[in-house]
Amino acid sequence: MAYTCIEVHDEAGIATIVFNRPKALNALNGATLRELDDALTAIAANDEIRVLILTGAGDKAFIAGADITEIRQLTPLAARQFTNFGQQLIDRLQRLPIPVIAAVNGFALGGGCEMALACDFIYAAETATFGLPEINLGIIPGFGGTQRLPRLIGANMAREMIFTGRFLSAEEALEVGLVNRCFPADQLLAKTRETATLIASKGRASLQAAKDAIRQGLNADLQTALAIERDAFALCISSPDAQEGTSAFVEKRKAVFTAKRDS
Repeated sequence: MAYTCIEVHDEAGIATIVFNRPKALNALNGATLRELDDALTAIAANDEIRVLILTGAGDKAFIAGADITEIRQLTPLAARQFTNFGQQLIDRLQRLPIPVIAAVNGFALGGGCEMALACDFIYAAETATFGLPEINLGIIPGFGGTQRLPRLIGANMAREMIFTGRFLSAEEALEVGLVNRCFPADQLLAKTRETATLIASKGRASLQAAKDAIRQGLNADLQTALAIERDAFALCISSPDAQEGTSAFVEKRKAVFTAKRDS
């Protein structure tokens, strides 16, 4: 598929999706969502890709929200269909069997903040800004913001952000745990790729098992979550990567993981 709203790059096992509507501050319109849906399908099917990075084109925005010119024309039924598609798409992003890093290079507002929240963690430029300002439009977040944000930074801070529509600077986002690390803007992608390269050197099967165990256990009671971890650990032991990793440790050499996901 030829993309017009996003760019997709793949190098050394690391895929990068760039939201590429800089004149519109990379706002999410229907075409962008459909292209992202197609790109995620291709990435999920490519066993050579070990890590995915999301970022935005230009130096102003990661994604500055949904395209308001489309939102304001929605009927209630169309609005439900729109949010349903957006929620399913972002859920697909969260459920990818590979780690996903958001490299937030500017505004991450509304749907852009919700997109970042579905990634495994967030690196941000020092100039980045986060927010869910939908309340200022007389609506609420519709792509998972009311659910993922409280789970990440706590209900009280999430309520304040959503009820007031106020923005967080990168430094504030780091303080409340929304962001993992902040970098000068000109270093963001290099630092993100550095971490992605380290992750890509790990075993595919164990990365998927770790990601699944964390995601599934987060909203379970502790005993259920521990059972999820036990099962994932047992499956990892049967993977060729476990044999390689333990052998490499005993033999005092660097492990070379070659197993496919789900192997």
